[in-house]
Amino acid sequence: MTVKLPNSRSCFACGAENSIGLNLTFHVTGPDTIECVFTALPEYQGFPGVLHGGITATILDELVSRTYMIDDPNRLMYTARLTTRFRKHVPIGQPLRGVGTKVKDRGRMAEARAQLFGPDGDLLAEAEGLLADIGMALKQDELDALGWKVYPDEVAE
Repeated sequence: MTVKLPNSRSCFACGAENSIGLNLTFHVTGPDTIECVFTALPEYQGFPGVLHGGITATILDELVSRTYMIDDPNRLMYTARLTTRFRKHVPIGQPLRGVGTKVKDRGRMAEARAQLFGPDGDLLAEAEGLLADIGMALKQDELDALGWKVYPDEVAE
């Protein structure tokens, strides 16, 4: 069984109501692991048939920054450093799977890694991230105003 993580209303990566965004959704799939499954649209390509590298990095960044939401869905972390490796081209129009994994939690700072796999299970890109806790606890009414919630699948996917 997986647990779906919250999305925001307008985030480029996960914004459930962002008409130009990626509309990614994330599920907890293990004690230290989250995943997202999606198909990249042609609007996000760089070279013909290939996902733009900046969009690939955005997906990896989102996976890295969300890993510590496994234990607290409202734990928001900035990416302080993202080291990205592009292994193979990332195809447009084919199902892709992203995996984010906790590495080390040091309180205000944490480390995580992300991997992006193609339809055949090939590793296409990966990243290691150093994360910094935003350091602010948002009240429920502030989260509601930002649209930070678990959206029903038919809206978010």
